[in-house]
Amino acid sequence: MEGWRLVCSWNGHEGRSKRKGDYDESLADWPRKQEDSLSAAGLSSLGQWLQQDMADSAQAQKLVYLVTGGCGFLGEHVVRMLLQREPRLRELRIFDLQLGPWLEELKTGPVQVTAIQGDVTQAHEVIAAVAGAHVVIHAAGLVDVFGRASPETIHEVNVQGQPSSTCCGSPWTWGRKPCALIQIWNGEGKNAEGESFSLDTYPASPGTKNVIEACVQTGTQFLVYTSSMEVVGPNVKGHPFYRGNEDTPYEAVHRHPYPHSKALAEQLVLKANGRKVRGGLPLVTCALRPTGIYGEGHQIMRDIYYQGLRLGGRLFRAIPASVEHGRVYVGNVAWMHVLVARELEQRAALMGGQVYFCYDESPYKSYEDFNMEFLGPCGLRLVGTHPLLPYWLLMLLAALNALLQWLLRPLLLYAPLLNPYTLAVANTTFTVSTNKAQRHFGYEPLFSWEDSRTRTIRWVQAMDGSAQ
Repeated sequence: MEGWRLVCSWNGHEGRSKRKGDYDESLADWPRKQEDSLSAAGLSSLGQWLQQDMADSAQAQKLVYLVTGGCGFLGEHVVRMLLQREPRLRELRIFDLQLGPWLEELKTGPVQVTAIQGDVTQAHEVIAAVAGAHVVIHAAGLVDVFGRASPETIHEVNVQGQPSSTCCGSPWTWGRKPCALIQIWNGEGKNAEGESFSLDTYPASPGTKNVIEACVQTGTQFLVYTSSMEVVGPNVKGHPFYRGNEDTPYEAVHRHPYPHSKALAEQLVLKANGRKVRGGLPLVTCALRPTGIYGEGHQIMRDIYYQGLRLGGRLFRAIPASVEHGRVYVGNVAWMHVLVARELEQRAALMGGQVYFCYDESPYKSYEDFNMEFLGPCGLRLVGTHPLLPYWLLMLLAALNALLQWLLRPLLLYAPLLNPYTLAVANTTFTVSTNKAQRHFGYEPLFSWEDSRTRTIRWVQAMDGSAQ
């Protein structure tokens, strides 16, 4: 309450907050006008109310947040957004396997920034980081659709343990037999053969489960999980998801380890909502599903840009322009995380156990046409109004890449951008149209499309300067 004085309502007298130095004539006359009507009991009640208000205000300035994966693409933006937009923050803990040098510049501000090098697959490290935190934003995860990591590693980091040796491990399963889930709901799922299973049957070991258990053991009550649109789709059958929302029915068939792991992890988080944490209070959880994120620091955008430079400033169209994808600016995704974390306590009954798509004003376009919104002003051009290669040939090349990756894995890392999964995703329309986040916790995009585009173009141009 420092810097403010309270003007309260008493016996019908309306009041409001004013800065020190502001003068209110009705308040100045208040003691003289009310001295006959104020009883000792009234003064006592007022004193108790003021003490409680000051105690609440002091507590509000002492919140501790933990961001897992805080040095990743999205995590860094969440960290910076919290420091800029969360006034109640006392300490911000950043937990990551690799800490970025940019963290040093954050340690000079009014908020205590604590960098913690750790691994989410190590339960004792997670518990130590979570202990004493009021809110955990779990953004750590292994985002890999190109095969840089093994399916076992993806599952271990993103979920809770080792998958079956027959699940998602071979490039042949990516194109033929679905290895994961058709539907997941209320803690149960169905495999490709239609058999039901419970998430409780999965081995309890590292990843997201460690974060949940750490919250339970340490008494941390609020958990926000960064999920993904790929929990839903696009699916490998090519079914479009056109202007869908969180309740739109859709057959989610996962053959690739990344969406498979995110789907399981999301359900673990949602199922944990309502569990009693240390001290007896309920754990309140929710999950955010960003569509394709873009913006400063986006590795795939960086890779495509440098690929275009190597090809003489040209990129070749491979996807029909009619295929639409939802994209969202990283700053708006970070802003939604901040809002959710802020409102989760007051709106626990409404928001607990819910999922929310992350969205903004970014236009619906194909991946290639959308990327050219930023790469075009930086000197690249997209060749062709129609795909230069037929789809069947792209499928053959993608399958060949997957086979080479599998054969070469014992010797070297081969992770091309084109594989059966990325081709299927890029060729399937997936757009969202929802206002659930606005209805539940007042979300509005912080950055307009024009701002988002300008910021991303400047970042790409800075890359061009560093490359030269």
